[in-house]
Amino acid sequence: MTDDIPAAGYRGRFAPSPTGPLHFGSLIAALGSYLQARRQGGEWWLRIEDIDPPREAPGAREAILASLEAHGLHWDGPVQYQSQRLERYAQCLQRLAAEGRLYACACSRKRIAEHGERRGGTLHYPGWCRERNLAFVPGRARRLDTRNLIIDFEDRIQGPQRLIPAEEGGDFVLQRADGLYSYQLAVAVDDAEQGMTEVVRGSDLLASTPRQIAIQRLLGLPTPVYAHLPVAVDAQGRKLSKQNRAPALDARRAGENLWRALHFLGQRPPTELRGALPATVLDWAREYWSLKKVPRTAAMELSADVPPAGE
Repeated sequence: MTDDIPAAGYRGRFAPSPTGPLHFGSLIAALGSYLQARRQGGEWWLRIEDIDPPREAPGAREAILASLEAHGLHWDGPVQYQSQRLERYAQCLQRLAAEGRLYACACSRKRIAEHGERRGGTLHYPGWCRERNLAFVPGRARRLDTRNLIIDFEDRIQGPQRLIPAEEGGDFVLQRADGLYSYQLAVAVDDAEQGMTEVVRGSDLLASTPRQIAIQRLLGLPTPVYAHLPVAVDAQGRKLSKQNRAPALDARRAGENLWRALHFLGQRPPTELRGALPATVLDWAREYWSLKKVPRTAAMELSADVPPAGE
């Protein structure tokens, strides 16, 4: 694996959901994607994935932007908001439906959870509604018929990946019963149409990638290169997340937060940078960043000298 892909036209992104403030796990993903773009002289965009209003936290959008700026992670161009792209998602659904790739599903989450199959620890939807020819009406989800789909791709950190959706997870939802568009649809369309050449993000999203690639292929959209960073977990193996009440980043310790994130990502920043200003840490990081140094693992426990930022 080489460190660089062609710099001409390189575009990466960071795409948080406004469900709470950024935490150390968020910083790892933001910093990795930022440095991969800047090391190659490319653009780094910010996209707010705000298509699930019930999960949004008041003030989270503003807090995310302020936290990134406090850590010196400045993005290119205007902030992109998925909530402004709903018409485009609807058009993509219409095309897939016209091509016979979608079907309406009346199955509740409760029914699937109680009666669906479990394969390899994953809840599998067995396609109960696939042949029912139900009408696309409010209150019914829209699922993608995944039969005959095989997705292979090479992740730049996690290695070769393969998914046969029909055997693992089954037909997945592109529009929920409440009318909201799925994460898989919105991200697949946005990454392609916003010109992302490489997506650097946490390995907790690795299982989503082949589904997003499938959507891009069915819509005739380009597919970026992918690199999934290891995610930070605690001693019990739980990912640092808003759901697990990971503490918010402390902007007063931005330089140290960046140093710790670099350390976690295998970059071995000099000890004397630990208390430096964010700009100084990032100057070093942009010069010495290497994807080859990132540990080839899906998850890593935070070591004693790199505790979660904010503690």
